[in-house]
Amino acid sequence: MARVLITGCSTGFGRATAVELATRGYEVVATARRPETLADVDAAARLALDVTDDASVSAAVAAAGTVDVLVNNAGVGIGGPIELVPMAEVRRVFETNVFGPLRMMQAVLPQMRARGSGTVVNVSSVSGRVSAPLAGFYAATKYALEAMSEALHVEAAHFGIRTIVIEPGFFKTNISESHHDYGVESPPYDELANTMNRLESELGRAAAPGPEVVATAIADAIETPGEVWRFPVGTDAQMVLGARASMDDVTFEKAMREVLNLDW
Repeated sequence: MARVLITGCSTGFGRATAVELATRGYEVVATARRPETLADVDAAARLALDVTDDASVSAAVAAAGTVDVLVNNAGVGIGGPIELVPMAEVRRVFETNVFGPLRMMQAVLPQMRARGSGTVVNVSSVSGRVSAPLAGFYAATKYALEAMSEALHVEAAHFGIRTIVIEPGFFKTNISESHHDYGVESPPYDELANTMNRLESELGRAAAPGPEVVATAIADAIETPGEVWRFPVGTDAQMVLGARASMDDVTFEKAMREVLNLDW
C-alpha cells in the first residue's frame, strides 16, 4: 500500500487525515513540530517536522523514505486589515503556509519524478479563491498555494505525478490556537470586525462539521483518478466557489454583500 507523509498531524485536518488513511490501509507517516502529540496516532512512523526549517524538512523526508503521497496540511491563521497587520507577522504566516509546502514539494518531487509516479495534495481553502475582509493575508497565502499547485499540475503530470487541491469551507479545527488578529480592537476597523464576528455567528459556524469530512474528501480524492484536481469541500465552499466562477467581480461582490447583509 502507498506510503503517505502528512504535515501538521497534531490536530485538525492533519490528524483526521492520518486516521482516515490508516483506516484505509495506507502506511501513514505522521508529522508535527512536537512529535509527542502524535503518540496516539496509528501510523507507520511519527516524525518531528517543522516545515519552516530546511534542515527539519530534509531530515524528515530522509527518515520517511519512499513517499508515494504528500499531504501538505500544516498551516497557521492570521487576521486583520491590510493596513495594520505587522509585516513580520505577514512573513511568519507566509513562511508556514507558502514556503512550508514549497519546501516539502521540492523535497519529495525528485523521488516521485524518478519513479514516474506520486501524488501531491495541497490543503488550500475557499479563501484561496475568494478573499474576505480582514482575512486578506491568510487568503494571500492560500492564493499563492493555489498558484503553485496550478503550475505543478501541468509541470509534474508529465512525469506521472498528480496534483490535488483541497478547498475546505468552514470546519471546526484547532487553527484558532495558531490564529492571531491585529488592528481589530480599536478604530478604525473595530466596527468592521464586530460586523464580521456577528455574521460568523449568524451563519452558525459554531455548529460547523468537524475535520473528518475534509479527511474523507482528501482520501477519496487520492483514490479517485480523473481530470478533476480541485475539490471544494463543504456546502459553503461549493456555494461560494460556484458563485464566484459564474459571476464577474462586480456581480459577485453585490451578491455576497446581499447574502451577508454587509453594509461596510
